[in-house]
Amino acid sequence: MPTFSVPINNLNLDTSGVAGFFGGDEAISAMATVHLYRGRRWLGWYNSPGSYIVAKKFGQLANSRFWDGLFPGPNLSPAEVFGLDGQTGPRYWGVLSGTDMQTGHLAYLVVQKTKEVEEVVKLGGRETIPLTVTILDIGDVILRHTDQAPMMSVHHALLAAIPITINLATCVLCAASGDWPAFTLILLGVISGGISCFVIGSAQLDFLSGVREPAPGTPPADGILLMRNDVVIVRGAEKDVNPITKGKFVLRMDGGPEYRRIGFCSLLLLAQFLLQLLFIPQASTFGQIMFISSVAASWTYNSFLSSLEQEKIQVNILWKALDNPRLLKFGLKSRAAQAVFTCLVLSNGIQRPFVDFSPKKVLQRFISNDTRVWNVWRDKVAEQLENNNEGKSFNLDSKDLRGFSDHERALLASLLRDAHDTYRGYQEQEHKIRNNTHISEKQVPRPDSFVESRV
Repeated sequence: MPTFSVPINNLNLDTSGVAGFFGGDEAISAMATVHLYRGRRWLGWYNSPGSYIVAKKFGQLANSRFWDGLFPGPNLSPAEVFGLDGQTGPRYWGVLSGTDMQTGHLAYLVVQKTKEVEEVVKLGGRETIPLTVTILDIGDVILRHTDQAPMMSVHHALLAAIPITINLATCVLCAASGDWPAFTLILLGVISGGISCFVIGSAQLDFLSGVREPAPGTPPADGILLMRNDVVIVRGAEKDVNPITKGKFVLRMDGGPEYRRIGFCSLLLLAQFLLQLLFIPQASTFGQIMFISSVAASWTYNSFLSSLEQEKIQVNILWKALDNPRLLKFGLKSRAAQAVFTCLVLSNGIQRPFVDFSPKKVLQRFISNDTRVWNVWRDKVAEQLENNNEGKSFNLDSKDLRGFSDHERALLASLLRDAHDTYRGYQEQEHKIRNNTHISEKQVPRPDSFVESRV
């Protein structure tokens, strides 16, 4: 086969250490998207940098004495290794069921989604600290106990054609110039990357939705995701809220729990690193330039995949699985206002068979201060929220204030004014709150709300 000569002889780039370490973080982030895009597992045929870092990271999945010795580290679940699980969500409190639990990764994603809401309805009142209440109505989510998670479009994955083409072109140019060491090592990187991407990407991403058939008579799972300054009110049936509070992403890989195929892929990547470390200096200067070109093209594509923000992709997948529920966000100006507004929203969605809903318990959950002022405030606000009067009065009689100092009277009057202002603000926005849900009455029959029957 005729070859052509490239007159570059006096420069040795010594790129032996570039491929194994450079771009390792980007390569790991790129590999973590392999389960999120359609067709992504077929498009890893390029000489990706960071092979040593990737091998050490994903080699920890292989679980046996041999693999643990070769790739030491914690034996995490596949979902945790690929960033699909492991985040701790806020605390969830079911106001009807009494459930009080720590949530996981999916509730964490819900919180991230609420942070993206830019339209915030501001309510008036005395300002102490900015707080928010976000309303999330979950409809009749048609999910089995385990469903395959929806995947993102193939469009981003198809951009892999660019680094694949460049890598193949550098192989051809190295062969044409007779630089077989560079040709072999670029081809080795292409093959090891493609095989690893295919094997790892063959796993199926499932959506484990928790308990799908609650016990008969189970009350709605209307509840609160509690954070430091923000609150997410989740309303819906038990089976529909469970995917958020108890569900998770599961990555189902063949060959568990040892995952030997992942171990062999990591071993192949490690061999790629060692061979490139040893033999790239033996290539000509032109071959080293081609090798760097292939690595640079691959690193650019990996950096692009890393920039897509995996958490946002996971949020989009979760929202698709939940049938794209809408979010309604309100800005409150004090903790007392936040507590009262949460009570009003929750009572709006309570069905008549569950009229034992206690606003006082909700107020106690938000503000647990055990002082005379706060105890009287909770009693008065709870009484007004439960009464049948169309207009509500948050004023106290003089007999209710016996024994209070002037300072306590002023504080109590201010807190009750907050409750009154919040109630007026709620009345102005009540139509938005009632219309927030996108579910029709035919899908989820919800009788008249507790507020309608009691106010």
